This record gives sequence, structure tokens and C-alpha cells, in this order.
Amino acid sequence: MESPPSLAGVLEKGRRLLGMNRTILALSFARMADGIGNSILYVIIPLYVAAIPDELLPLPVPLLVAVLISVYGLANAALQPFTARLTDRVGRYKLIIQAGLVLLSLTTFAFVFASRYLDVLVLRVIQGVGLALEIPATMALLAMASRRETRGAAMGFYTTLRMLGLAIGPVIGGFLHVHFGNRAAFIGGAAILFLAIGAVQFGVKRQPARVQPERRERKQGAMTSGLFSAALATFLMAVAFTLVTTLENEFNKRLDINALGFSFAFSTLMVSRLLFQVPMGHFSDRRGRKPFVMYGLLLLAVSTALLGEVASLFQFIALRFLQGIAAAAVVAPAIAFAGDVTQEGGSGQEGRQMSTVTIGFGLGIAVGPLLAGLLALISFEMPFLVTGLLCLVGAWVVGRWMTEVATS
Repeated sequence: MESPPSLAGVLEKGRRLLGMNRTILALSFARMADGIGNSILYVIIPLYVAAIPDELLPLPVPLLVAVLISVYGLANAALQPFTARLTDRVGRYKLIIQAGLVLLSLTTFAFVFASRYLDVLVLRVIQGVGLALEIPATMALLAMASRRETRGAAMGFYTTLRMLGLAIGPVIGGFLHVHFGNRAAFIGGAAILFLAIGAVQFGVKRQPARVQPERRERKQGAMTSGLFSAALATFLMAVAFTLVTTLENEFNKRLDINALGFSFAFSTLMVSRLLFQVPMGHFSDRRGRKPFVMYGLLLLAVSTALLGEVASLFQFIALRFLQGIAAAAVVAPAIAFAGDVTQEGGSGQEGRQMSTVTIGFGLGIAVGPLLAGLLALISFEMPFLVTGLLCLVGAWVVGRWMTEVATS
């Protein structure tokens, strides 16, 4: 009679199945801490702007919030091509990641001393610089540390921990705001970001060797169109789930909820991604990246369009849950696809090629809140309807242009 498998054996089997190693684990936990520290601000910033509208910018509060949130993503997306090139040239991935995290931690703490809208605007730009340093270096290390056969699962694990951080952060932010005030939220976010620095320092001991692929004859044009479709998918995903951030005050009034209620609804998307991210990534290793990305965008189109019609907190939470499932189907397979292309090319341009997808995500974070702020001037429903239509177009583009990378 066979003895039952030991806990160590089960964990080792799970580690092999998910393609885990020390570098991937360390970067994943660092991104979780990063997600907590940054997402605390998602709930606090709209409340801050509503409390002290700036006289220099006599604009509607939703638009002020949109600008403040969007400038973070715009700075990140605008600088990533340059920081990715710097990352590949210098090759000091670990050091560059830590430099970005230090900048994020210090600027989050500096919110304590911000007393005007302009102060926060400048801090958000600097935070975008920090993120632009961190992301390309992180993605390059992940691509080099993972294998094609388990890359989807590994990226799913990485993005799952990121989403866990984003799910916890708004709840922590809402709790600290309600019970202790804004300053406690800013200090807490800075402290958690500092923990991410330690995770990278002690977890990433050495840089993985670049994969030298057997084939390099793949046409550059096909790679470009595929990476573009993956970037477009992550862009639309980010637009869709950030729309609600700008309209927090409007949702609170329509549904008669407070900051804590909104934070639970906001985090529901992260929770559903937490549940589905790893399975979606794992199955994309077996069945290909394209179907998951395409059908994820279709589900995202429907769930996003319906958000403008919510009449209760329960409906709000349910649709955010569906958005999370859709996002899980998009993000891990899309990032894994970029990793497949990057490692097949073997050109030493991991940072630049992987940043194609992360730039799309950064632009989505920037455009989503701004789009919501502008279109909400027409009607509350308009941002969600327009974004739903754009997701349908994105699904067509993925179906047309994303080509699977061969495994052998």
C-alpha cells in the first residue's frame, strides 16, 4: 500500500507545474507589496480632490480626479521605451527595480506633506517615473527566468499576487481613511512599498541566463503584429477596470454607499482575478494564448457596458467580478505571449520587447480615468458603453493578428 504524498512533495509538484523558481517567487511577492502600497491611493485620491478642489484648475471634480490618476499612467507609458532600452543596455535589472521601488515609496510618503492639488499632481508624475523604472526590468527578469511550457502559469502566479495586492490595498486604504485619516493611509502605503524592496534584495540573488533559442528565422513583422495585439488587449483591459476610479463619488451617490463600500466593489475585480489568473495562465500553456485573450475581451465588453446601469451595490460587485474573470483571461496569456516572442527572438532585448505589453497596460491606466472623466460630462453611462464597444474591436484585432509561437 502506497503512503500518501508528503506536503513537501505536493508543494514541489505544484512548483514544477507552475514553473516556479526563486526569482519568480521573489518578483511576485515584491509586486504584491507594490500593489498594496500603490492601490491604497486609488481610494484616497478621489476623496482628497473632492475635499480640496484647486483654485488653479477650476474644473469639475471628476475631471480633476481623472487628470490626477491618468498622469501616473501617462508618465509611466511615455518613459517605458527609454527605461526599457536603458535596462537592456545596463543589464542591472535588480538594481533598477529597487531604484523604482525606492522612488515609489518616498513619493507615497511625501503625500503626507502635500497640501494642494498641484503638489499631488507633481508627486503622481514622479511615481510614474518610478513605475517606468520598475516594470521593464521586472518583466525582463520574468521572461528570462521562465520556460515556454509553464510561462503562462508563471505569469498567472505573478499577476495573481499583483492582483492580491491591488485587492487588499483599497480595503486597507478605505479602512485607514475612515478610522485614522489620509496621513495614516499614505504612511502605510510607503511602508509596504519599502517591504517590496527587501523582497527583491533577498529573493533575487542572481540574474537568470538568457535563453538561447534554436530558431531565429521567425518574421519580425509577424512578431510585431502579435505584440501589438497583445498590447492592445492589455490596454483595453486596463481602460475597462479603471473607469470606475474617476467616478467614485458618482457611484457613492447613486448607490448610497461610502468609501468602504466602494473599496469592496473596486477590489472585487482583483479577487476574481486572484481566483482565475493562475488557471487561465496554466490552460493557455496547453491550449494557446489567443483564445483566452480574445474571449476575455468579449466578456469584458459585456460586463463593462453594463456597469453604467448598476442600481445596487450587489450589481456593482457582480459586474466587477465578471470584469475580473475577463481580465484574468487576457492578462496572463497576453504577457506569456510576449515572453514567448521575446525568448524566441533571443536578441537581448527582453526589456524593450516585454515593455510593449506593459506600455499598453500603462496607457490604459492613464486613458481609462481620463476617458471616464470626459465622457461622464455627456452621461454617466457613456464611458462604459464606449469602452465596451472598443473591447469588441480589440477582440477582432486579436483574432486577426495574434499568432501562436511554436513550442518546438
